[in-house]
Amino acid sequence: MTPIELLILAFAGIIAGILAGFLGIGGGTVLVPLLISLGNESIQAVATSSLSIVITASAGSIQNWRMGYLDINNVLSMALPALITAQIGVFFANLFPEYLLLFTFGLLLISNIYLVELRKKIVARKNQEFVEENNENNENNVNKIQDLWHKILTGGAGGLLAGLFGVGGGIIMVPLQIVLLNENIKKAIQTSLGVIVITAISATAGHAYSGNVLWLTGAILGFGGLLGVQFSTRFLPKLPDKVVSLAFRSLLAILSIYIFWKAWQSY
Repeated sequence: MTPIELLILAFAGIIAGILAGFLGIGGGTVLVPLLISLGNESIQAVATSSLSIVITASAGSIQNWRMGYLDINNVLSMALPALITAQIGVFFANLFPEYLLLFTFGLLLISNIYLVELRKKIVARKNQEFVEENNENNENNVNKIQDLWHKILTGGAGGLLAGLFGVGGGIIMVPLQIVLLNENIKKAIQTSLGVIVITAISATAGHAYSGNVLWLTGAILGFGGLLGVQFSTRFLPKLPDKVVSLAFRSLLAILSIYIFWKAWQSY
């Protein structure tokens, strides 16, 4: 590995860490395309990204916890199903041809732009509705059951995508928390980053067993991310929701174009 490549990896890790803290996406959406552009196979990029995300997301979650912004119960309720589905994602990642893995990744990015917009419409609609006071206790029980299933669905989807695409899973967990659990985008990001720690560990373990992880590369990216996430987690609470939402959607749009281009090249 040349000094220039080391600098590129370290800088990319810092950028990924900043994005992880601001957007709760683990940084894999940046790292996977970068690793592919450096000549690595898509499965190696996915696996190595997972390793770096373990380091980055752990640092960010510890910082969020210290500042009182991390809901441990929410994290655990989504992380447990993610442990299982992450291994399912690893299994399919080893089966998919490279062009199909990249193409489905691009579709994932685009779909999440829509999910964030859908959340706004749902919240606006609910603000105009009036809740009847009758059977309030029964409704609360139903809502608790619905929330539990929604958390299982959210964590399970995040784990599946962590294993399949090496993205930590936050790219789907943030919109799903907004749409299904009615969380504001900042809390969704902070919870997502906590869940990502566990999903990334599970995904990395599965990929390591298959021999897909580039350990030195992943460590360099991860420790660069550790530095970047310290900055972003401190500034996230100060930013308006509109700014964070716009940044999230803009990033997804740019990266989806790049990934589709790479999928076309590898077909």
